[in-house]
Amino acid sequence: MTFLPDTGYVPTDEDRTSLDAWFAEYDAQSAKRNVERMADMAVFPLNLVSDDAAGNGRSAQWDREQFVATMTQVMGEGNEDITFESTRTPVFLSASMAVVFTDSTMTHAGEATQLRYADILIRRDGKWAFQTMIQGGWGDNL
Repeated sequence: MTFLPDTGYVPTDEDRTSLDAWFAEYDAQSAKRNVERMADMAVFPLNLVSDDAAGNGRSAQWDREQFVATMTQVMGEGNEDITFESTRTPVFLSASMAVVFTDSTMTHAGEATQLRYADILIRRDGKWAFQTMIQGGWGDNL
């Protein structure tokens, strides 16, 4: 992971380690298509920022039910795992807020897809949680 300079907060080793651990767990659950567990790792309502097929910016909030339904549809069914190779660049705004930029390769059934997105995570009671997803192409699902 690379870290961008000077956001006013200097993350500790524990900040970095705990955020890395959160993403490792989230990626592992995504690979297994365990959407319910992925939802457990989020804060609802979940904010989404995207664009639609017409090129218009869109935003919405999903409750847990909408998240589970949409992610189940998008991730599909099957027994084979999905793999992710990701490079993440977190920007810590404080000890309890981070914006994380990700470049990722998702591979499923031998087909690789390039992804670029940003997430906002917050830490509550010492645990990170997914709160906002920013990624192009989801707008028609909003």
